[in-house]
Amino acid sequence: MNQSTLTNTALTVLRVIVGFIFAAHGWQKFNEFTIAGTQAAFTQMGVPAASLVAPVVATIELVGGIALIVGVLARVFAALLALDMLGALFLVHAPAGIFADKGGYEFVLALAAAALAVALTGAGRISVDAVVFGRNGSKLSVLA
Repeated sequence: MNQSTLTNTALTVLRVIVGFIFAAHGWQKFNEFTIAGTQAAFTQMGVPAASLVAPVVATIELVGGIALIVGVLARVFAALLALDMLGALFLVHAPAGIFADKGGYEFVLALAAAALAVALTGAGRISVDAVVFGRNGSKLSVLA
């Protein structure tokens, strides 16, 4: 395989796995914890405007995760997901240190980095974005 093929394969693997994790967490906030439960948890964690933030975060994680899986508007959703994770890092996890088993930030930092990588590079050739926006000369090619 040439470097371009390896890079596109790597982007696809990263995008799909990270998208799955985000979608699972969004789904969990809607269905297992419920939005009311997520709002209560966010309030307890000290997240500002928790009643507003909880459904927004749940939606971004669920819809954004699915968008990453299929590679549609991947740069936009990946940027939103990276911001989501940076918020979680600074508002909730940083005081607990690095290790996740102690409530730390290692997992949210890794997800933020992965989402930022997709935001910076795009979805790759194996994506809806490449099909829709990837034409040469397209004014929206920045989304590919």
